[in-house]
Amino acid sequence: MNLPSRRGARRHGHRMGIDSRSRAWRRHHAQMAVDSARRLRERPLASLMTMLAIAVALMLPAILWLLLSSASLLDRNLDDSAQMTLYLAPQLTESQAMDISDQVGSMDGVISTRLITAAAGLQEFQQRLGSGDILSLLDDNPLPATIVVQPNSRDPQQVQALADRLSQLRGVDSARLDMAWLERLRQLAELGQRLVIALGVLFACGVLLVVGNTVRLAVESRRREIEVVTLVGATHAFVRRPFLYSGAWYGLGGGFMALVLLLIGRHWLSAPINALAQSFGTHYTLPALGFGGSMFLLSCGTLLGLIGAWLAVDRHLAGIRPR
Repeated sequence: MNLPSRRGARRHGHRMGIDSRSRAWRRHHAQMAVDSARRLRERPLASLMTMLAIAVALMLPAILWLLLSSASLLDRNLDDSAQMTLYLAPQLTESQAMDISDQVGSMDGVISTRLITAAAGLQEFQQRLGSGDILSLLDDNPLPATIVVQPNSRDPQQVQALADRLSQLRGVDSARLDMAWLERLRQLAELGQRLVIALGVLFACGVLLVVGNTVRLAVESRRREIEVVTLVGATHAFVRRPFLYSGAWYGLGGGFMALVLLLIGRHWLSAPINALAQSFGTHYTLPALGFGGSMFLLSCGTLLGLIGAWLAVDRHLAGIRPR
């Protein structure tokens, strides 16, 4: 009868020990987070300078990403350049041209079609050329009916395959597609995306160097303290913890400053950009990160600060030996 109760007591004591260690671990983390923030407040100028350097490193790729994310104009150009024109046979009637347009619109890979009859094409040509008197001397309309096709893909190979398929339809003389311009626009968009990634990696390394150098100085300034706590049995994880929180605070503060600078810059540039857009008869709004983008920027800053601190502390703890 006593054996089960002893086993139960041991299990209960084991659970109590785990809970106690867990509470002590959480309490130490909270203390180190508060203590790290207090140490940063004790050196406000140095801390702000470090956060400002991190903010600049985070802000530059964010600006380029915003410029690419506001690619509504680029998307519109891509849509226009991806359009293909089908030239129909001159002997087709308007009803036959409408049947072919409906047939093309129901095919896979086509978003929409727009039929331009021969008469409408001639009228548009007269308006653009401004030579209605000359064209009125012609006996017959030399322009064929055309169908403007909007494909659902921007990939040059898929668009070319669709053009080849449409050109084989009965009643279609030829299909015209400016593949060179479409390919140039696609390469430009890809170049912009790779540039954002390259700058992001480059400036992320800059954040790691800034945080790592700052934490390295903090480790050196507390070298005696680290030697003492290591001598009494503190593990590297225990010693590393306050510096990791310092790096996280630096990264979080740098991310917040980057958001503030982006907001100020957007407000400062909105008025002249709106005036310039209105002079061209259009409306343009500068893009913003939004809630998701802001959280992503803050997370990146915090994570980079944490990694930079980890690398710096691990490297210098290896060279510190208690004497």
